[in-house]
Amino acid sequence: MTTRRQFIGQATCAGFSLSGMLSTMGTLRLLNASLSAQTIPVDSDFKALICLFMYGGNDGNNVLIPRDTAGYAQYAIDRGAIAVPSTDLRALTLPPGDGRSFGLHPSLTRVAGLFNAGKAAMVGNVGTLVAPLTKAQYQKGGAAVPPYLFSHSDQQVQWQTSVPDSPLKVGWGGRLADLSQALNAGSQISMNISVAGTNYFQVGNQVFSYPVNSNGSIGLNQYTSTSTPTKQQYSAVRDVIGHSYGQVFEQEYVNVIGRAINNDTLLKSVLATIPTYSEKFVASSNANGQLNAVASQLRMVLRLVAAQKALGMKRQIYFVAVGGFDTHSDQVAEQTALLSMLDNGLADFYQGTADLGVANNVTLFTASDFSRTYSSNGEGTDHAWGNHHFVLGGAVKGGQIYGDMPTLAIGGPNDTGSRGAWIPGVSTDEYAATLAKWFGISPANMSMVLPNIGRFARPDLGFMT
Repeated sequence: MTTRRQFIGQATCAGFSLSGMLSTMGTLRLLNASLSAQTIPVDSDFKALICLFMYGGNDGNNVLIPRDTAGYAQYAIDRGAIAVPSTDLRALTLPPGDGRSFGLHPSLTRVAGLFNAGKAAMVGNVGTLVAPLTKAQYQKGGAAVPPYLFSHSDQQVQWQTSVPDSPLKVGWGGRLADLSQALNAGSQISMNISVAGTNYFQVGNQVFSYPVNSNGSIGLNQYTSTSTPTKQQYSAVRDVIGHSYGQVFEQEYVNVIGRAINNDTLLKSVLATIPTYSEKFVASSNANGQLNAVASQLRMVLRLVAAQKALGMKRQIYFVAVGGFDTHSDQVAEQTALLSMLDNGLADFYQGTADLGVANNVTLFTASDFSRTYSSNGEGTDHAWGNHHFVLGGAVKGGQIYGDMPTLAIGGPNDTGSRGAWIPGVSTDEYAATLAKWFGISPANMSMVLPNIGRFARPDLGFMT
């Protein structure tokens, strides 16, 4: 059940004042004047962080693939029918390392280009951990291991909260917003904006997610003071929320509804001044001009980033998502299509931020339930653990693979057993802490965002400037 404290906390996300709206409308005039230029006005310390969640468990082992002779030969044997031909891999230009070389899935052509241009990086073998864990500890038993491994719903929650040993469902993006909300003083819209519905990542103790869709603010259906059949409905709602109520929950309910209605009006007014930026997502469009599921969400993010000054926001946290990655069968066709969608959406989005002059202010990172087994089940793969992820943006120290790439050997030193489910070498905490530090969280306050970070040796993996 929702507590009174949570209910009031959610109400603060819909806060609104007439003076705030008037101030915003004044800012809109300045913003409109600047839209003829290619770049947009942003505060020098503005930062936006975007979580792109791949529901179902993306097979990272067919995203980042060995290219060296020995590594690819073993890969081809272990993966069988789902192995990507070596001649199709998109080569990555990597600094000297352990002698291994890697390429990306052929559907990730444009992302490979961004990686080689230093605008994207990969973090190897990331996953949920309670504390550092070795294979010997895992197989012996008794060590702290995240509960319900290989379960979609549980691992999604643990990825988004970063505390697998806690029943609390407060996300690390929510805690990040709680700690940073003072930077958005005066803004009427929540720092946490989701274009993909509800999620645990953005649940905070004080800041809650503000939902929008790919077309903008959602609002109430048929709520207008001008459309003939709905004038009475409009008046009735205004009458209900205009009364005072003696019961605390009743009063807070009408306060939330009233603020949400006013926020919807405000956001629609702001977005009306912002271009659609459809021309920046041409590669992500089909023959009818419709954007794919990733690009349509990222286009809205780009528009909201462009509106940050009008909304009075120096920090923004976004959640976008795409499903379909639970590829137990027909993986070759299904993952190829999904990665192609990601490739165009990510590349178009990055180019859009570069065109608008905000690439250095915007960082996107990927997350997923888990990876998939290195061994094939014939036409697909099954649930595993550690995974490989992208980080994209102008502030990323790109062109490198960070973290700890596992020994890609079934039954090897990083395998939980005999199918190639890698024990993570990098915790979600370390991954998140590196991003939180870029966002502005000091080392002294990092445990307020990531309570378990003190258990791990690397609170900064080094992939952000």
